[in-house]
Amino acid sequence: MPDTLAVPAGYELNRHGEIDSTNEEAKRLAASGVPGPVWIVADTQTAGRGRRGRAWTSPVGNLMCTLLLRPGCGPAEAGELSFVAGLALHDAASLLLPDEVAAMISLKWPNDLLIDGKKASGILLESESAGGAEVTWLAIGIGLNLVHFPEDTPYPATSLQAESGGKCSVESALTALAAAFDRWYATWQQPGGFAAIREAWLKRARGIGQEITVRLSDDTLEGVFENLSEDGALQLRLPSGELREIAAGDVFFGTGGGDR
Repeated sequence: MPDTLAVPAGYELNRHGEIDSTNEEAKRLAASGVPGPVWIVADTQTAGRGRRGRAWTSPVGNLMCTLLLRPGCGPAEAGELSFVAGLALHDAASLLLPDEVAAMISLKWPNDLLIDGKKASGILLESESAGGAEVTWLAIGIGLNLVHFPEDTPYPATSLQAESGGKCSVESALTALAAAFDRWYATWQQPGGFAAIREAWLKRARGIGQEITVRLSDDTLEGVFENLSEDGALQLRLPSGELREIAAGDVFFGTGGGDR
């Protein structure tokens, strides 16, 4: 793909050299009344964050961006857009990588992109709601390892360059991601659209029907990853036969909590 940056019609683009975090900028824009949708991208972040407040490494060369939306829905429905973002990442990475590498891409619940079983991206959703009825804004933060990746992590990591040997620019990556997100977002906006999103996500998922370990904030569970519920929760079949639905947690493949 050419090294040009373009977003679909109807979206704005807000680019920075250095910023605290693209999600923080999304919050500032929302507070100032910017309607969105707007893609915010930075060459580097000084205070990037991942899920559960974890630091997110933000070296120059990787894609660090946030999409600010006002989706006009409740908090539960807004959470479904994590799966939309995952599908968009899968499409974008598949376009940017050679076919033989693209064939090794999968999605890890709830919101990671894997290449040959190694984590190459992360997604962080943040929102604000007025009285809990409807989110007033939603920030979808996305980090994609194009060149660099951390080596000392609980889960094996990688980058597009490490897997393919080729270089991918921030411009081409965001262009592909923004176009893919727009397509899946249009699907989600249709009546009953999350059912189609859920089905598409499951087709790209890793670990369905396999033993996994799920680390919760206060517990660790082991069982078989059976399915996703209609609202996107992970359905875990415990050894006792009980089916547990999990709304948030860290998944590791295999049992014993290993990083497989």
